[in-house]
Amino acid sequence: MPHSADQIAQQILSGFDRYRRIFRDLTAGARARFEQARWNDIQEASTLRINAYEEQVQQTADALAASELGPQVKDAGAWPGIRLAYIQLIDQRFDDELAETWFNSIFCSLHQHDQISDDTMFVHSTRPVTRPPSRIALTRGFISDGSLHNLAHQILSEYSFDVPWEDLTRDVEMIVAELQQGLPDWAQMDRGLTAEMVQSVFYRNKGAYLVGRLISQQEQWPFVLPLVHREQQGISVDTVITDESEVSIIFSFTRSYFMVESAVPSELISFIKRLIPGKHLAELYTAIGFYKQGKSEFYRALIAHLANTDDRFIMAPGVRGMVMSVFTLPGFNTVFKIIKDRFAPSKNIDRATVIEKYRLVKRHDRVGRMADTQEFADFRFPRERFEPECLKELLEVAPSTVIEEGDTILIRHCWTERRMTPLNMYVESASDTQIEQALFDYGKAIKELAAANIFPGDMLLKNFGVTRHGRVVFYDYDEISYLTEVNFRVIPEPLYPEQELASEPWYSVAPNDVFPEEFPVFLFADIRHRRQFAGMHGDLFEADYWKSLQKQIEAGQVIDVYPYRRAAATP
Repeated sequence: MPHSADQIAQQILSGFDRYRRIFRDLTAGARARFEQARWNDIQEASTLRINAYEEQVQQTADALAASELGPQVKDAGAWPGIRLAYIQLIDQRFDDELAETWFNSIFCSLHQHDQISDDTMFVHSTRPVTRPPSRIALTRGFISDGSLHNLAHQILSEYSFDVPWEDLTRDVEMIVAELQQGLPDWAQMDRGLTAEMVQSVFYRNKGAYLVGRLISQQEQWPFVLPLVHREQQGISVDTVITDESEVSIIFSFTRSYFMVESAVPSELISFIKRLIPGKHLAELYTAIGFYKQGKSEFYRALIAHLANTDDRFIMAPGVRGMVMSVFTLPGFNTVFKIIKDRFAPSKNIDRATVIEKYRLVKRHDRVGRMADTQEFADFRFPRERFEPECLKELLEVAPSTVIEEGDTILIRHCWTERRMTPLNMYVESASDTQIEQALFDYGKAIKELAAANIFPGDMLLKNFGVTRHGRVVFYDYDEISYLTEVNFRVIPEPLYPEQELASEPWYSVAPNDVFPEEFPVFLFADIRHRRQFAGMHGDLFEADYWKSLQKQIEAGQVIDVYPYRRAAATP
């Protein structure tokens, strides 16, 4: 048996190595896609990289099951020995935490989830919390010597592309001006002021980011330089970011995953964590493309929270959904979403369609306006961790998903998502200024989703949330579709007055027909909010606005959506 355990462990690791090669190759191609302005290829590469994990897990698991070692592979009792053999194989690797998660995925693809334990897989990581640094350089340092101008010039000169800088002198001056405005005077005069920058460039959508920090003798600040490539002109610095909250938004759970080369993922994560300490490890791993590792870190945080608190599940605040039922732990900033067994009559979809919509969001560019989700199967929680009213409702609306097993409650299938304040609840208690800002951002969110070829479908305020940074984010995906699949129409004039008074429309309506002029009444019961919104985003109520976006998308244009405030001097 020990020999076969070694063989199985080696095959599992070989599968991981194949996946890592695919991941690295797709990531390494990000630079060329940015330099060559191949914007439409970026989304395809991102989707391929996300899909590669499950594809390679399935391929590895199938090969193991079909091999001469198949009987041992299918015997859960053999996996403690396989696990021990695997630990020995990964102990000297720089991506060992990812290798553990890969092992978990292989086990789960071959066995029932009730066989999961720390003996058969890595529920808890065996990797040391702190470890000696590798000898692979993660960052490079630059010293100002009292001159912000020299500091900025050093940094930009070190990052070379096969496309020229549009105007290096202008960008240096802009960086200096932004630092003079954003840093205290004493920091600007500090001759020892140092910039420590990650050597790898972070690529996402049409942008690239130089990520690092500024360090003085007394303090440190995040330091991020977003780069844009304007075709036929060259590469330029779009702005300077030294605010932790703004950096946090760039690494948000509402964004697509970065393409960034990382020889030692844990060291890169540790560095980013120092820039934005409020981010959980799960979010950071996910942000750089290791979404399965993010899932592992999330699960470990969840079981630790349950082990160390008396927190109990409750129904999430807000209007009850017609398709999904949502519950949460008050002390854990996440909601759990399950599909109801029966939908409201107005919902003309089925369970499989809902699942595909949520998976589409995982693969698509979320442009900072759709919350990322993690899909889980077979969560088991003690019955005592549910408030009685919560458990009663879940058992009533989703008996095929929520199963009673004595003192244990089995959740067969769910998604987890960051908890936000529902927009409809937010405006009920917000100040006039906050309402104005929220309504403006609500319209901006709809427009940015449309620019990414996403039509939310049900755009009611209850389906949007407000993050801790005050951003409005869409989170209910059962009715989303590609914008180019929607037929935007103007309501035809009635042939005679009586038609307007009829209970049924006097014009035909196909399944994909949408009439934007109906939005004001549909979206806003409060006439004051309706008027405010119309003054900000009245173009959303016109079919021509949506049709013009469709034409741009169909023509292959990738519309710019920036995850930061741009510098005042930006063209």
